[in-house]
Amino acid sequence: MSRSVLVTGGNRGIGLAIAQRFAASGDGVTVTSRSGEKIGGLTVARCDVRDAAAVDEAFTIAEAAHGPVEVVVANAGTTADQLLALMSEDDFSSVVDTNLTGAYRVAKRAVRPMMRLRRGRIIFISSVVGMLGSAGQANYAASKAGLIGMARSLARELGSRNITVNVVAPGFADTDMTAALTDEQKKAIVASVPLGRTASADEVAGVVQFLAGSEAGYITGAVIPVDGGLGMGH
Repeated sequence: MSRSVLVTGGNRGIGLAIAQRFAASGDGVTVTSRSGEKIGGLTVARCDVRDAAAVDEAFTIAEAAHGPVEVVVANAGTTADQLLALMSEDDFSSVVDTNLTGAYRVAKRAVRPMMRLRRGRIIFISSVVGMLGSAGQANYAASKAGLIGMARSLARELGSRNITVNVVAPGFADTDMTAALTDEQKKAIVASVPLGRTASADEVAGVVQFLAGSEAGYITGAVIPVDGGLGMGH
């Protein structure tokens, strides 16, 4: 049965791969992006997750196009890498506001309609960095680790309403972010991954789709790594 799915930051990379997977399976998919640029086969809502009013409007657009949102994927994220001694307060707060507080805004807007439906799936896209840490990424790591605590708290709050809340933690995937790395940096990263390669965005999307499906109905509060073994044990 077709569901209404909302994916934040769904205009490229992992977010787009997630959106396209849901759309290919017959779901009605709305993606958010700051540009609002049209994407074939998807409903697009212009939205900056730092703005609660914009988040509300994105849900309103999704609801009008496809009905009450049953699956939410909080994927929108940003980086502003810098060593802590040189990191400005704005570099720290802007990353946390997008990656963590933005996910809070999205989840908060999602839960009341889901509670009325007595069903729903909320999936946060975190990162292996949230568990391992990464020099020069204290802001990013803190925001991604925070998603885990928030997801597990929500899983306890919402379980009685048949709403699951889970986290997917990708490792190094083939995205615009990793494309900016030098060949030497990429080689060093791959050398640290037991499987010896980066992930495709579609491999991450497949795990997200599984968590949103009927076979994952008894999974909540989980952190699923898609990292080639990089973060094992964490």
